[in-house]
Amino acid sequence: MRALAHNEARPEHAPGRGVLALEHGARGTIVRAARANSPLKLLLPRNHGRGIWAYLASFGGGLVDGDSIHVEVDVGARATGLLSTQSSTKVYRSPRGCRQELHARVGEDGLLVLLPDPVSCFAGARYAQETTVTLAPRASVVLLDTFTCGRAARGERWAFEHYLARTLIQREGIPLLLDAVRLTPEEGALPARMGRFEALAMLAVFGPEVAPLREAILRPLTPLRRRAPVIETASPLGEDGALLRVAATSVEEALSAVRVRLRALPTLLGDDPLARKW
Repeated sequence: MRALAHNEARPEHAPGRGVLALEHGARGTIVRAARANSPLKLLLPRNHGRGIWAYLASFGGGLVDGDSIHVEVDVGARATGLLSTQSSTKVYRSPRGCRQELHARVGEDGLLVLLPDPVSCFAGARYAQETTVTLAPRASVVLLDTFTCGRAARGERWAFEHYLARTLIQREGIPLLLDAVRLTPEEGALPARMGRFEALAMLAVFGPEVAPLREAILRPLTPLRRRAPVIETASPLGEDGALLRVAATSVEEALSAVRVRLRALPTLLGDDPLARKW
């Protein structure tokens, strides 16, 4: 599966291509452009806050063999946007593989919140994702990336063939966060390597707008107990960033730990995107 180069344009009508452009208007953030090509859907529900909320979904209820999703997001100066998913991203058995790419730009004093539901790769799935966020000097971002072991209730714990996730957050060409996760059985049986854990999450925040979230992430953690259902590590990144990593014995435990760190999010957005989730 070949990743598109940053300067390689995907045809406007290519399957799975989505575009969302937001800008600041007289009454707050408005949608300048929003479109999605099948199998991708883009939903824009109303909210009571100061920004635009958008949710990605697919007509098939998940990614099937050969699916390729490419989303471009542009948050203009002083605009606020939240991008999430309608439900977890299910990746079905896919010998040729599936992939998702998200390329986002955030202008001065803008805020982008990326809160997708977890990725769940089923037995035999091959999946790759690439997320790139480019920030203006005073722009802010919240980024959550979570994936699970698959359909554990059906005995499919870590039974996928390939999982690759790359994340880059940069400001003025300087990387603030460069992260990559690659899991395949080629390096050893995944169930044995992952042990009792069934979900992993990464939460990253950067910028002046998200200072309360940074403080929450860097708050002293609860002392680790033996065989604890959740293990968390947190670290500052530069002057205005922070990174939280979570390993949990269930997706519910992982998302609960993340939600504790996001308690200030409704204040930032003016509404709570997690009110009926997790």
